[in-house]
Amino acid sequence: MLRSVSATRYVTPLHSGGSVPGVVEADDLGTYVVKFTGSAQGRKALVAEVIVGELARELGLRVPELVLAHFDPGIAADEPHQEVRDLLDASAGLNLGMDYLSGGADLTPELAQDFSVGSGEAGRVVWLDALTVNVDRTVHSSNLMVWPTLGVAPARLWLIDHGAALVFHHRWDASAPEKAYDFRHHALGRYAPDVRSADAELAPKVTEELLREVVARVPDDWLTCEAGFDTPGEVRDAYVGYLSARVRASRDWLPTDFPSREELAAENAARAARTRRGRPDWLKRVPDLHGKPSAAPDWSRHLS
Repeated sequence: MLRSVSATRYVTPLHSGGSVPGVVEADDLGTYVVKFTGSAQGRKALVAEVIVGELARELGLRVPELVLAHFDPGIAADEPHQEVRDLLDASAGLNLGMDYLSGGADLTPELAQDFSVGSGEAGRVVWLDALTVNVDRTVHSSNLMVWPTLGVAPARLWLIDHGAALVFHHRWDASAPEKAYDFRHHALGRYAPDVRSADAELAPKVTEELLREVVARVPDDWLTCEAGFDTPGEVRDAYVGYLSARVRASRDWLPTDFPSREELAAENAARAARTRRGRPDWLKRVPDLHGKPSAAPDWSRHLS
């Protein structure tokens, strides 16, 4: 099971993500980013975080430690934003914490130009995302961090935020295990990911025994007994069965087609050009409200 901590101080909400996680300090003197059960994404996002994060860890990829975080909304009584307070009030009890990588930097397209990732490591990350159907690790939203930051050796790549993975668990009967997804614009596509070598290395490691061990780390209360399932145990079996079948079908979904850096640059330039051409006339010819003639401002930088 995951280690448990109790939140002792609510530091600040993080508005960069739709789930509005919060930075908290805990009774083990650690600092964590906590994702709350009361968020709009619900408990299934936390289930995905645990299963994919812990599977990544077992396969040797870097994931900040996950903990079960007990949270009392009373420690955030001074939070000024009503919508955040509502979220916290709805999240009393058990939530999911991730070790806070202080000083880490998001792997943005700009940072990626100066940060090197080997084709082997890139291939293992892409393979994991394809296996777990993680559709939220793109060039525009990498959910990857560089920590420590560049200039502090050794800087390493860390995987975060897997709440959008396991998309099949939103409609169990609508997704076949062999289904392929479009990973052409994966955040690590520019690094020539060697997914074939990753498949040969990792697929034999993702055994039914390992999957059962990983899925067992999800608290029973987060496993919704929806239509077709009577107990949390049956839900666990469904995750193990689906992912086991998907591993066996890797030849059907293995992503191998990634655009080069030059192709990505050309696509970005074309997208920016379309945005500029698509501006309405009223944005191109903004009147001077002070009665003085002036050139129309270039607002395209706000629309890219």
